[in-house]
Amino acid sequence: MIIDVSHHQPAKSIDYKTLSQHVDHVIIRTMDADMIDKEYKTYHKEFRKHGVPTAAYAFFRSQNDTHVVNEAKMFWDRTKDLNPTMWWIDVETSPHPNMRKAVNDYINELRKHGAKKVGLYIAHHLYKQLNLDTSKADAVWIPHYGNGSATANSKPAYPADIHQYTEHGRLPGYNSNLDLNRIISDKKLEFFTDGKASKKKPAPPKESTSNATTSAETYKVKTGDTLSGIAAKFSTTTKALQNLNGISNPNHIEAGQLLYVKGAAKTNTYTVKSGDTLSGIAAAHGTTTKALQNLNGITNANLIYAGQKLIVTGTVKKSTTKYHTVKSGDTVSGLAVKYGSTQKQIVNWNNLRNPNEIYINQKLRVK
Repeated sequence: MIIDVSHHQPAKSIDYKTLSQHVDHVIIRTMDADMIDKEYKTYHKEFRKHGVPTAAYAFFRSQNDTHVVNEAKMFWDRTKDLNPTMWWIDVETSPHPNMRKAVNDYINELRKHGAKKVGLYIAHHLYKQLNLDTSKADAVWIPHYGNGSATANSKPAYPADIHQYTEHGRLPGYNSNLDLNRIISDKKLEFFTDGKASKKKPAPPKESTSNATTSAETYKVKTGDTLSGIAAKFSTTTKALQNLNGISNPNHIEAGQLLYVKGAAKTNTYTVKSGDTLSGIAAAHGTTTKALQNLNGITNANLIYAGQKLIVTGTVKKSTTKYHTVKSGDTVSGLAVKYGSTQKQIVNWNNLRNPNEIYINQKLRVK
């Protein structure tokens, strides 16, 4: 697996140890014209520390020949001490009147300074218009996202060595979208990593059988499978599997598709009782209202009902919930003081429209 990163993936949000177990190579942005990717040195340092070879890329913005020379020199100066395995020029716009010549000059300028391998990332929709001389580059990298899912279900229409097949990929170690890439030419991974192999890789995952247990790392989708059914089999949630595998549409999985199942959150369930609120249930289970909404597809946190089964995560805390049967003279504010809660909590727990309207023998949650 090859990924590319930039400031869109904040360095502090990455669990490098975990993510590095799932990638073979990382291509890191140094700059976008005058804008330096402020954390690019951190990316190189951390991924290499965990055994992953890194390359560098810069976004092409040159509007004239002077800009070309200056940009190439800036890219070199900012990255040379990191000794990247390859130097990639990211061409997604057409700012120069003669893009073919300009990109050739950029490549030559990098080589003049000492870059050994230079590659071109070319926007698929501009490939013909740009008319770049790919023979001048050591490799070509093209994005093509197919139907927009996180799986590789398309190929570029033009010759390429690396195919960026999604911008919605998910991998353990980073809890948001990643660009995922695969090699589609006869070049080996070592060509792009300057012969350096990723060191800290897990053993190849074992596919589960039809009697799969939750210890399996992956599951191969079979005809008739649904993501919700697979989630139930592995005691997790559809949402957790979506996040783990970068699946945007839970109704779109294909027979033969390999899904990560190890690492998906295990689940418990809770049956909603009269007077419960989602915030109260979240507190009792050591989680958040938002997390429960996401797990259960709840858009309105105030709309849950008695008897509803909710998926919850975490360890259930010992219940401190208390109920009180209203007696003559009781008030919500008085009950709040008596039980160490607040009037607002009692109103919310019991869906009271008016805190001044309670009646004798009414059962209220008060803690």
